[in-house]
Amino acid sequence: MYDRRWKLIREETLTVRRSPPHSSAVHTLPHAAASLWLNAGFPTAEVARRLGNGVAVLLRVYANWIDGVNVTMNDKIGDAYR
Repeated sequence: MYDRRWKLIREETLTVRRSPPHSSAVHTLPHAAASLWLNAGFPTAEVARRLGNGVAVLLRVYANWIDGVNVTMNDKIGDAYR
């Protein structure tokens, strides 16, 4: 159900691209989704699949949108040693 809804929203958003005043909305939805999902710790491959990208594209485009990666990774590394 979620995939169907996401595809519908994405399709509707991408059709707005022809209208210049709304062209920024085309980029806002995927950026918001990517940053939310990546910051929540979802698997990179799954985020890329849902956005219709490959992992390499996802990391190249969205890597700078991930907040607090060092803190999260340091915490996970510390937990692994416990």
